[in-house]
Amino acid sequence: MAGQVLLEINGPIAIITNDNQEKRNAFSDDMDKQLFDILGELRATPSVRAVIWRGEGHSWSSGRDVGSIGNDTTGLSHHELMTRGHKGIQQLFDLDAPVIVPIQGWAIGGSFQRALLCDIRIAAEDAKFMLPEAGHGVIPDTGGVGRLFQMCGHGVVSDMVLTGRSLNAQEALSLGIVSRVVTREELDDTAMEMALKIAAAPAVTIKLARRVISHLAQPEITTSMADELIYQTFLNKSEDYAEFRAARAEDRTPNYRGS
Repeated sequence: MAGQVLLEINGPIAIITNDNQEKRNAFSDDMDKQLFDILGELRATPSVRAVIWRGEGHSWSSGRDVGSIGNDTTGLSHHELMTRGHKGIQQLFDLDAPVIVPIQGWAIGGSFQRALLCDIRIAAEDAKFMLPEAGHGVIPDTGGVGRLFQMCGHGVVSDMVLTGRSLNAQEALSLGIVSRVVTREELDDTAMEMALKIAAAPAVTIKLARRVISHLAQPEITTSMADELIYQTFLNKSEDYAEFRAARAEDRTPNYRGS
């Protein structure tokens, strides 16, 4: 069965679940649309006071489902898909309810970036985080690099983006990427405890506190995403990217020209 993104609403708590377990919850274009529709539904559901965005099985999400690349059923150009993706995930900023992300296993690429755009991340002890895009000839393009820069600064972001190195849960905790590390068995229960505590507070208090925090961070994120849209669109038409793909297909050393 193709991967799904599921929504369950229990009173004031909404639970979004990544469910593509055969591919460690990698996202296809269809799953993107399901996620964006869910975020739109939550925007229109003021009774929801806290959101948990979890993953079923081994990993929270291993990023993009590479098996779905080239099988586009949307009819959209690359630029249009990116525009849809940015508008879709930016709905997170419009929610009144904070979003808690309990992460187990891998959080990779665009999925990791989406988690970074949420309010709170907690990690199981086996969690790992990675931005491998440069190794595939492209750049991170989902807005999370801007948020990671705010958290960790220039050096850590450059290391992760330019070399593709991964971080484990304890490193992520020390850098402020996650706020708690728990056992995998405790992960979902911890997220629910946090959500219930948020939902028990006065709604307007949570909404305004979240808005203050958002105003500190959001302008830089939207500016970063605008740059990503332009640069990634250029990259997909660049000589170097064409050479990258040709060299891989022909099993040879690429000859990059910087254009």
